[in-house]
Amino acid sequence: MPLFLKVILFLLLFTQMTLCAQIRRDHVQHFGAGLLAGGAGAFVASELSDGNRFWTFSGAVAGSLIAGIVKEAIDAGQVDNKWDNGDLAATAVGGITIGVTIDLFSAKSRKRKRGAPTVSYAPPGISASTGFPGTEMAIH
Repeated sequence: MPLFLKVILFLLLFTQMTLCAQIRRDHVQHFGAGLLAGGAGAFVASELSDGNRFWTFSGAVAGSLIAGIVKEAIDAGQVDNKWDNGDLAATAVGGITIGVTIDLFSAKSRKRKRGAPTVSYAPPGISASTGFPGTEMAIH
């Protein structure tokens, strides 16, 4: 591992430790819950939409928001507890984070540009582009 990368990782470690010291433990837990609920929502939305990126991200955000709203509604119904928008925001940020992460690391390749020609091979006598016999390879 190059020295430059080690220095960057070392600095990021201390930056994260400092940030965690400034955030309430409850918000960190809500962020984690948002990650889990958003991951579940993204999985369900991805399966229902055949991997559509928009719906996968929307499922992640919706899953985390639903979990946050339900948790805050339960808190609001308790005697010495109240609705906390900060907790809801931390949960939603967890869902947004997992949605962006899934989008960045999804298996769909974005290397092929739209409209670029593709080469298809078909059995002899069948054209892949028109369906008419005669060509074994077609560019479409």
